[in-house]
Amino acid sequence: MERHRVLVIAYYFPPSGGPGVQRVLKHVKYLPEFGWEPIVLTVHDGEFPARDPSLLEEVPPGLHVERTRILEPYSIYRRLTRRRTPIDIHVLTTSKRDTKLAEQLSEWIRATFFIPDARVGWLLTAVPTGKRLIRQFGIRALYSSSPPYTCSLIARQLKRWRGLPWVAGFRDPWTGFLTTPRRWWLPARIDRHLELSVFTEADLVECAWEGIAEDALRKYPHLPREKFIHIPNGFDPADYPPPPQERNSRFTITYTGSLYGRRNPRTLLRALELLSQRGILSPEDVRLQIVGRCGEEVLDTLRQSPFSASVELVPYVAHRESLQYVVSSDLLLLVVDEAVDSDAIVPGKVFEYLGSGKPILAIAPHGSAAERLLQETNSGAVADRHEPERCADIVERVYLTWKHNGPPAFTPRWDAICQYERRTAAQRLAELLTTLTHAQPR
Repeated sequence: MERHRVLVIAYYFPPSGGPGVQRVLKHVKYLPEFGWEPIVLTVHDGEFPARDPSLLEEVPPGLHVERTRILEPYSIYRRLTRRRTPIDIHVLTTSKRDTKLAEQLSEWIRATFFIPDARVGWLLTAVPTGKRLIRQFGIRALYSSSPPYTCSLIARQLKRWRGLPWVAGFRDPWTGFLTTPRRWWLPARIDRHLELSVFTEADLVECAWEGIAEDALRKYPHLPREKFIHIPNGFDPADYPPPPQERNSRFTITYTGSLYGRRNPRTLLRALELLSQRGILSPEDVRLQIVGRCGEEVLDTLRQSPFSASVELVPYVAHRESLQYVVSSDLLLLVVDEAVDSDAIVPGKVFEYLGSGKPILAIAPHGSAAERLLQETNSGAVADRHEPERCADIVERVYLTWKHNGPPAFTPRWDAICQYERRTAAQRLAELLTTLTHAQPR
């Protein structure tokens, strides 16, 4: 097979942890099987919200990883505000009424000067390094992974310099998304200009969920829809530990990842209260494991619940360890953010839930992309955040099956689930790169 080299531009790369790193790490792992050798351009020591050094073991041997320095203004932010909370959780959970003057000033600086994001300083080192790597390795194509959106600007500069085919990858929408700053009109206009330039100049835009393309086309309806390619997130069967042989002593519900702000499990807690009132179960019968990071609002919700004694908070753990919690559970919890476009959001963790074969309870809007995915794979059910009674019915159904050791409440459709393997996603990306490269004039 003829082999080409692709420059992969990604801020989040091991030892970074969290969901943002998994997509690009698995692309890098499997692209060589389909004729593409990745060369990775990343940061030397980023200000990552989470770190997982164990992921360094998954970086393919022989992969060239170029790490460049970056000025991280978030370290200055922490000193100014004296915050130890991870930046992403703090920014998304604190209301303006509760922020101190120093924090309000920091947020204004972030929204005014850090465009498109606080990683914009990486352009100074990444662009010249990218040019050197293109010359050194005979790079034939570019792939950027955003957010941070600075990765797209780095790729844009390299595209302008050498004219290489470029696939701009997006795991989330850009302007106006719930994780992006609320800017005043001038920086907002600059940010939108940058966003449009990336969508216009990239040869293709790879979207982790369909709502990303819908968001872009709603803002810029003149863009060709065929430019936006949906390659969903997925799971890697090689990551899963063997399931435990012994049955849990208590019915175990598990959530993995971050909970903060509008991503709150209050609907589940209310459902457990209803089941207690019905005499179905008690706090002693249930273990609610939250594996990851929690914002203060969520912690308050958990403390105030009659089921607070059932909650076990597990700090952030390595990726493989988090999957051990997943395969050891009786029910997996998915909570979709309460946001304007929440019906389009498909969190990456749901695919790793699917790969475990465990039943899934999603707190999400009806008709949402998450509900369609669970229906397609017959892997679980959805309750809206305003439906604690329906949520209780779903939990009761799975709980009674577990309690009486009955047949599964949901029988997953593995023919549908298997299409979401990470290897398949990398194959699709390789096909896009190959098509673009063959279309290039020599």
